[in-house]
Amino acid sequence: MLDQSGNVIVLGNVVFLRPEQVAKSMEKVISNSIAIPNDPRRKELEKLEKQKATIDKKAQQQVQLELLGGLGFVVLQTLGFMRLTFWELSWDVMEPICFFVTSLSFPLACGFFLRTSKEPTFEGFFRRRFKVKQKKLMETHKFDSEKYNELCRAFYPNYDCDVRKYADFSGLDLGGGSVFDAVHR
Repeated sequence: MLDQSGNVIVLGNVVFLRPEQVAKSMEKVISNSIAIPNDPRRKELEKLEKQKATIDKKAQQQVQLELLGGLGFVVLQTLGFMRLTFWELSWDVMEPICFFVTSLSFPLACGFFLRTSKEPTFEGFFRRRFKVKQKKLMETHKFDSEKYNELCRAFYPNYDCDVRKYADFSGLDLGGGSVFDAVHR
């Protein structure tokens, strides 16, 4: 009787005593999920996308600098071992040292995999470090990832653009474009 009069809503085994609150909630959900062509939220999303693109570029530069530092370290280590092997000491002394230093790379790769569940490749290392740098830069630049994700879901409902789940490499040299480009290809 109350259900037919509109005073309550009955859905299966659940009874809602305040149908006006249910209607307001549904209206809010529907209005937030529909993108209007001249929606002012689009400009806000574009602003956030530009901010995210600069953050991504900065994170990429920092990670590339780290990788160049690692390359420099390996080159210096190799040159040092060559000098010790051929000028200072002999191969008999340097062979076990080189063996143990080289074999240390396997436990380091296993440790990286166990800690991150990512493949211990240069790309895996790059992606992991990029994600960490991106997160730190988003915190320092006060990037509102919740707002970005909400706007992204409103304008691109079929595209998963949650910045907390994974690093977005769309604006980098790894290929791709902005979220808009990815959706409208």
